Amino acid sequence: MKVDTSKPLEYGTHENSNRIFGFWVFLGAEIALFATLFTVFFVLVNRFADGPSGSELFEIGPVLIETFLLLTSSFTIGLAVHAMRHQYKRAMLVFFGITLLMGLGFLGIEISEFVTYVHEGATLQTSAFLSSLFVLLGTHGAHVTFGFLWGAAIMIQLMREGINPATANKSFIFSLYWHFLDVVWIFIFSFVYLKGLM
Repeated sequence: MKVDTSKPLEYGTHENSNRIFGFWVFLGAEIALFATLFTVFFVLVNRFADGPSGSELFEIGPVLIETFLLLTSSFTIGLAVHAMRHQYKRAMLVFFGITLLMGLGFLGIEISEFVTYVHEGATLQTSAFLSSLFVLLGTHGAHVTFGFLWGAAIMIQLMREGINPATANKSFIFSLYWHFLDVVWIFIFSFVYLKGLM
């Protein structure tokens, strides 16, 4: 495998560059998926039936903690990539681990939020608004769960093999995925929670 040392390690081979390009194409499909879910939510946002509205359901405290955790994790995964480019394996693993722990914290709060909603009688079947809300938040949460498992697998590979073109490529692609999830969350925070609380 020929490695081009003039490029960052994650782009060092032709195959690695193609994988990164392919992942950008995949993210384009993900954008289409979330755009569809947001559109459905906006169409159904006022269809409460006998269920609660967003202003009756949402609590800003847990949402702010979720936002803090996810946005900070975006910063720490950036630090992990920076450490990777300088071949600082230990620092990279530390920042990677912090990122995943924050993702786990985010998931814990989101699951707790869902359980609270259900205990208050707000379920998937209660209203069109709640159906679209649960599908949108659940899809994002499922992506974060997958990201957590994927990131954990990359960490194990990094511990075994160290930083090489293959692990650098996987780590960089993972960072793109994680940043994407953060961008989606900013839209959820702004247009679902903040708008719903108004």
